[in-house]
Amino acid sequence: MITNLRQRMIEDMQVRNLSPLTQSSYVQQVSMFARHFDRSPALLGPEDIRDYQLYLINQKKLDASSIKVAVSAIRFLYRVTLERPWDFDEVVPSPKKPRILPIILSPDEVVHFLGCVTNIKQRTILTPATPPGCASARPFT
Repeated sequence: MITNLRQRMIEDMQVRNLSPLTQSSYVQQVSMFARHFDRSPALLGPEDIRDYQLYLINQKKLDASSIKVAVSAIRFLYRVTLERPWDFDEVVPSPKKPRILPIILSPDEVVHFLGCVTNIKQRTILTPATPPGCASARPFT
């Protein structure tokens, strides 16, 4: 049996032409949100949403991208379907994805890498990509 709220949310997503995968994901996320509190989301408020986000972070140990899906679903539910007049950036903040720095090879690692490339054509293509001042990374003769 489908609840009136779920049916309304599905219709709201269809009207906005969200992809079937997004619709399925949002319904699943909102369902997990409601089951966490064992109540209809219509009865829950900003403090409950905050508690749920903390639960996803601290107990479920989800990464930022997974939490962002849940946040997007909850925002859609409250902003569009339930038409709550909240400041959603304040009430349901979206997590920032941590920035991961790229791996930079040392000059010795570059020399070792190029030494492993046996094809002269491939080595020639890769060599200009070596950092300037890395004299030891020039093509082997």
